[in-house]
Amino acid sequence: MGVIGRAHGVRGHVRVISYTAEPADLDEYNPLQDDRGRRFSLQWVADGVAEITCHDAGADRVVRDRSGAEALVNTRLYVERDRLPPPEDNEFYLADLVGLQAVSADGGDIGIVTAVHDYGAGASLEIGALLVPFTRAAVPEVDVSGGRVVVVPPVEVVSDADLRHTGDLA
Repeated sequence: MGVIGRAHGVRGHVRVISYTAEPADLDEYNPLQDDRGRRFSLQWVADGVAEITCHDAGADRVVRDRSGAEALVNTRLYVERDRLPPPEDNEFYLADLVGLQAVSADGGDIGIVTAVHDYGAGASLEIGALLVPFTRAAVPEVDVSGGRVVVVPPVEVVSDADLRHTGDLA
C-alpha cells in the first residue's frame, strides 16, 4: 500500500510513498502493517508527509523525534487483502500476478512470474531471468483466475537461453 521514506524535520514526521489510486487515501486503510507484523497508523500533516503511530502490544506510541522516524525508513506498509475493494472487470492487483504461469503467444512455456517490480516508470514482470515491461504490447493477456499470462517480450529483451544459444554467456 505504501512505503515509509526518509525522515522529514525533527518532530518524527516521515515522507510516505502511497500506492493507492489517490495517494492521500492511504490513511483510510489504517491500521497498516509491515512484513514483520508490526502495526502502524498514519496521519497526513502535509502533502506526502505523515505522523506515524506505532501500535505495540496494545500501547499506541506516536513517533515524536527524528531518530524514531529514521528507524522506520524503507518500511513497507501492507493491509489484509480482504480490506481491499474487489478489482473491477479487466483490473487486478499486481500482487495477483505473482505465481502465474507465463506462456508465449503460441502457448509455449516461458516460466512463472516470480515478482512484479514498479520503480515509478511502470511495472515489469520478473519471469526467471527475464524482465518484461507490463504493457499491453508485452503482456496482451492476463487471466488471473486461469493462472496464466501471455507474454510477448519486446525484441530488446534477451533471455539467458537466447544468450547461451548465441554463445555470449559462459
